[in-house]
Amino acid sequence: MPPQTRRTSFPAVVIERDTDSEESSSDEDEVEDVVVESEEEAEVEEIQNGESVEEEPPAVKKREKVPITISLKKVCKVCKRTGHEAGFKGATYIDCPMKPCFLCKMPGHTTMNCPHRVATEHGVIPAPHRNAHNSLEYVFERQLRPKVSKIKPAFVVPDQVHCAVIRYHSRRVTCLEFHPTNNNILLSGDKKGQLGVWDFGKVHEKIVYGNIHGCILNHMKFNPTNDGTVYAASSDGTISCTDLETGISLSLMNLNPNGWQGPSSWRMLYGLDVNSEKGLVLVADNFGFLYSVDMRSNNKVGEATLIHKKGSKVVGLHCNPLQPDLLLSCGNDHFARIWDMRQLKAGSALYNLAHRRVVNSAYFSPQTGSKILTTSQDNRLRVWDSIFGNLDSPSREIVHSHDFNRHLTPFRAEWDPKDPSESLVVIGRYISENYNGAALHPIDFIDISTGQLIAEVTEPNITTISPVNKLHPRDDVLASGSSRSLFIWRPKEDSEIAQQKDEKKIIVCGKAEKKLGKKSAGESDDSDDDLSKLKSKNSKPGKAGPRSSRSSIKGKR
Repeated sequence: MPPQTRRTSFPAVVIERDTDSEESSSDEDEVEDVVVESEEEAEVEEIQNGESVEEEPPAVKKREKVPITISLKKVCKVCKRTGHEAGFKGATYIDCPMKPCFLCKMPGHTTMNCPHRVATEHGVIPAPHRNAHNSLEYVFERQLRPKVSKIKPAFVVPDQVHCAVIRYHSRRVTCLEFHPTNNNILLSGDKKGQLGVWDFGKVHEKIVYGNIHGCILNHMKFNPTNDGTVYAASSDGTISCTDLETGISLSLMNLNPNGWQGPSSWRMLYGLDVNSEKGLVLVADNFGFLYSVDMRSNNKVGEATLIHKKGSKVVGLHCNPLQPDLLLSCGNDHFARIWDMRQLKAGSALYNLAHRRVVNSAYFSPQTGSKILTTSQDNRLRVWDSIFGNLDSPSREIVHSHDFNRHLTPFRAEWDPKDPSESLVVIGRYISENYNGAALHPIDFIDISTGQLIAEVTEPNITTISPVNKLHPRDDVLASGSSRSLFIWRPKEDSEIAQQKDEKKIIVCGKAEKKLGKKSAGESDDSDDDLSKLKSKNSKPGKAGPRSSRSSIKGKR
């Protein structure tokens, strides 16, 4: 007969204070110990050759019944050491004592008393004009400089929510784009690959096309010759050309024709721009390569060109608005690079603009194309005043909070296309602030010529982070993507007039009830790890039609 064990009592769990722990100035820092005493009282009878085996000596039993002590100490998520914690507590960010300031990355102080937190222009010194004494600089001074206003106009800041669509997308918003001719049309892409078309002038006219891409829609641009179609690049490795009226999409290029073959071979498209002069759609992937597609034939042109470190993402592309042959790219290899499209080959960059960490975005200035603005993960906005001057170092570095961990769309500083002085930019803020007891993440308007914070826009009902922001090219309108929702901001005076006309509405899509207590205010509603889902998405067909039926009016304001 095999041996049998019978349990007569269960282990007792005793929670006690650890008197040997380090002293702390607050009760929150005290260490708790959990003592698990295994008092298993069982009678085990072993029958060997018909005889009972005598019990073990008491000394052996006592040695086996030593209590198991499990110490639950506070562990810092930053340095992985015990005895302290770091992160958000309400609107307050607590720094790890083993690391420098989280905001400016400099030692000697914490984020709460960082001088850059109070004044963004702290330490920003306007760079003197560095003349390169070349012909390009001469042409710039004679032809482009007169177009820049010498007298800086008064900035108009959209500071009040005019209308919104709550939970418009099923996943977080990743990109926004205004229609080039219709002032009231806003396009939005999300992490699921869906494309939304919203007429915020009529508020209720909206639609979401869910059959275009299988995962993250990273960038989109309108066709310069047909404003009814839009190009989009996705992490499923395809370029789409979508008719906004019908929702019918045409795939121009697929880098994964054989489906999922593992993460080492799966190509994802991130950066996208349109070169109207050459009639090309330019896209870049997560392996550092640049691809070209002819807009007339919808076919790939030439071979892929390595423009960044092999194996690194190229997350941004931008063609110069006045000189389309100049291409600006940025990526995860800590560089932004300027290229000449006429002599494009690996290692032929005109300039390599070094950064300390990943570069989230890089843009030429919208009016003259002579300035460069980059957003880096090291909490810095970098500005180069002239692409024809000395590019060895930036003209200014502005400290701004946009360094995040995961589950957020990357922050990108965007120019105001209406500003003739080319000095106003908008970007969302990561670190929250205390506004009358509420922890809010404002949207910042910054004057990059001085580094001064012009305005910080907040709304008490928007407690999530707003990393995606876009200024209207013609109207005083700001569009923001926060989690799954879209918001339209207008100047306060215009919003008051609209309110009198009873045109200010908030629309709620999907279920109206909110599930509180499951996520903190600073977290998004999904993760950024989509590669594990590409196997199933690649084998399943896309949705047959748009998702636009689930909508209801919450109220009027």
